[in-house]
Amino acid sequence: MEIPSKYNPALVEDKWYQYWMEKGFFRSEPDEREPYCIVIPPPNVTGVLHMGHMLNNTIQDVLVRRARMQGKNTLWLPGTDHASIATEARVVARLKEQGINKASLTREEFLEHAWEWREKHGGIILEQLKKLGASCDWDRTRFTMDEELYESVIQVFVDLYNKGLIYRGVRMVNWDPRALTAISDEEVNYKEVNSKLYYVRYRVAGKEGDDPDKKENWIVIATTRPETILGDTAVCVHPEDERFTHLHGKQVIVPLVNRPVPVIVDEYVDREFGTGALKITPAHDINDYNLGIKHKLKTIDIFNDNGTLSEQAELFIGEDRFKARDLVAEELMQKGYLVKVEDYINKVGYSERTDEVIEPKLSIQWFLRMEELAAPALKVVIDETVKFHPAKFKNTYRHWMENVRDWCISRQLWWGQRIPAYYLPDGDFVVAKTRAEALQLAREKYKQPELRDEDLRQDEDVLDTWFSSWLWPISVFDGIRHPDNPDIKYYYPTNDLVTAPEILFFWVARMIMAGLEYRKDIPFRNVYLTGIVRDKLGRKMSKSLGNSPDPIELIKKYGADGVRVGMLLTSPAGNDLPFDEVLCEQGRNFSNKIWNALRLVKSWKVDKSIDQPDYAKVSSGWFQAKLNSTLEILEDQYAKYRISDALMLVYKLIWDDFCSWYLEMIKPDYQAPIDQTTYDSTVDFFEQLMQVLHPFMPFITEEIWHTISERGEGDSIMICLAPKSHVADERILEKFDFARDIIVSVRSIRKEKNIPNRDRLELKIKANGDNHFSEVFHPVVERLCNLEPIEYVGEKVEGALSFLVKSTEFYIPVAHSLDIEGEISRLQGELDYAQGFLDSVMKKLGNEKFVKGAPEQVVAMEMKKKSDAEDKIRVIEEQIRALRGQ
Repeated sequence: MEIPSKYNPALVEDKWYQYWMEKGFFRSEPDEREPYCIVIPPPNVTGVLHMGHMLNNTIQDVLVRRARMQGKNTLWLPGTDHASIATEARVVARLKEQGINKASLTREEFLEHAWEWREKHGGIILEQLKKLGASCDWDRTRFTMDEELYESVIQVFVDLYNKGLIYRGVRMVNWDPRALTAISDEEVNYKEVNSKLYYVRYRVAGKEGDDPDKKENWIVIATTRPETILGDTAVCVHPEDERFTHLHGKQVIVPLVNRPVPVIVDEYVDREFGTGALKITPAHDINDYNLGIKHKLKTIDIFNDNGTLSEQAELFIGEDRFKARDLVAEELMQKGYLVKVEDYINKVGYSERTDEVIEPKLSIQWFLRMEELAAPALKVVIDETVKFHPAKFKNTYRHWMENVRDWCISRQLWWGQRIPAYYLPDGDFVVAKTRAEALQLAREKYKQPELRDEDLRQDEDVLDTWFSSWLWPISVFDGIRHPDNPDIKYYYPTNDLVTAPEILFFWVARMIMAGLEYRKDIPFRNVYLTGIVRDKLGRKMSKSLGNSPDPIELIKKYGADGVRVGMLLTSPAGNDLPFDEVLCEQGRNFSNKIWNALRLVKSWKVDKSIDQPDYAKVSSGWFQAKLNSTLEILEDQYAKYRISDALMLVYKLIWDDFCSWYLEMIKPDYQAPIDQTTYDSTVDFFEQLMQVLHPFMPFITEEIWHTISERGEGDSIMICLAPKSHVADERILEKFDFARDIIVSVRSIRKEKNIPNRDRLELKIKANGDNHFSEVFHPVVERLCNLEPIEYVGEKVEGALSFLVKSTEFYIPVAHSLDIEGEISRLQGELDYAQGFLDSVMKKLGNEKFVKGAPEQVVAMEMKKKSDAEDKIRVIEEQIRALRGQ
């Protein structure tokens, strides 16, 4: 077979992905094997692939492919999320471009446009994941608005309502004036912004005729939102603040609207902030709202849903809230109410979906009581029934779950699962799965047998997108509607969940709650929490900053395998990934390194008649031991979800141990054949390495696996059983490490002394009792260093170049004159380094606290370092004295 001189990812990747799809290697159905299941964190149907997706899905694919090669029945179930807010915003914007206003459409007409948009754009991200190599069972792709998932959500809503866990009421919510909907606390991002702090004075009621400059006639408050003054219904002071004692029980007049409001006292007030007096606007601040309930204050909502001022504001009606802020400030100044304005840095809440400034707003919404659901979901994480990787996120999880608030689950949108509440003409309502069931229930509950279908009006709101996502590990297997079906019984609970820490409460916690409520079991056993992909400057990658590369373009440039390696090389669980495109280049270079190794091995001619040389025999024995040792460590890395470390381990095994050492150790002389035994061992090693590497680099490993040996129709590396670790011969590994140091030292001397590689050298070893340790590797050392047969001597060799490996002296006799001073200088450098090292060890051993407190084996290791350093110093000093003729 003609092997191309260069590896071309573009040709290889499309070919093998199509092959895998055609052969059905990704598909899974329940059988007698052990299942391994991951459900994909469903990306928004509006989305395209970004760097966070790349990292998350690469890690999932590594876990899935490895499980498949362990013989497990592996299912990676894909799907997308309908993303109510984001999708509706996209559809509204598209309609606007066409000159269509959403308000002019019926709900049904709007949903037709939404579904049309979904059909056109909804599968883009899943198609992009295929370019990455994602081995999902695409036949099982789910969408949160699919009929069975939609019905599951409605069924759960009805069940929770009947259990008394869902209720409807007026509460303060986070209102998004752009999306025109409530959003949850977790969907609010807080940003530090440069604001203004306005100091405004309120006249004390009954002081109209008194001197306006008297301080006791006024109370000054500080606010960042002067426009909300129009909705003030009280001023609050601390009960122990002596500055305001004379105002207790009095009233003040709200500026501009001349509304008399009470001065209330409450320990909530921070006496150190601003002036110590606080304006209270119960309709537009959550803390003010709570004070309003406590002190039975009037509530005045001055904002329309779109963030403009309502008629209740009395002034600047219809103006945008931020323009109204400037107008109110100007009016306050003109009328003498504005005392001063200061620059001020504060945190402002923004909608995660639209990046619009959130407006706290009183609204009638549907809520889910969380406390009862949260308690068992906290327990299973604390006792590690569900394990977090890294475990540090348990504390974050605990904090959230112990301070959980009721979940606002209604959204003022049309795209999503419509709330199954049906209102009677008099305002009463019933909750039911279908309209027919609702009519029957309403007739019975309210004793109105004459009610007709047209008398019922379904709630206009839809459910929060997360209310469908929290059921994902159950609903994708139809486990809500059919709790005993074969799929849910076989695949649930799933094995691993890979996701981002920022949705730990949004999604992970809620899935655990739903799993315990509806399956009486956890939804997954392990949660791997990725970090944030950041640029070289440490900034989070985003389109707005222009610092996020297009993943598809990266794949075109470096190949999917190269990008996967680049993403994983520096992505330990829970820690941010400092991404640099050079990492992908490193991944591509790794592909090229492996490809060149393949071309080298396939270029050798095999002679079945020749015996295996000693150097090849010992080299094969060493690499087998190295492979066994690495596989054992690799198992431990996977078990600890140290995916980045696992990749680096395999990377070094292939690049350093196999390509740089083993292949050089066993390759035949120029134009000479290789023996059959060594060649077969090498091909076997190559195949095993490709199997170990396959989860990380699926495409090139499949190509090489098919190229290096003949395969049958339907064969694939991805369905091979991966090599298992066996007990490694640690003795041969130690001997090789010693031999490698000898080889490196001889080569360094050649380079330093400009001795040509073609010149055969002698190597003498000073016998010291145990330095026959590396003798088994002498054929390898002699071959790689172009040496005469190695000899042992009893005394040092005069006039020879020398070096040390551990405490063993080596001599290279040279025919030409030796640069004595140069050699002394080199040895003096080694001596200075060895003495510095010994000093650091002695300092540690001289620390009584260390010697008494450190584990016995640690102290023993330091003693060994001391002994080795002293031996090395002694030998170097002897060599220097010999060169000086002393």
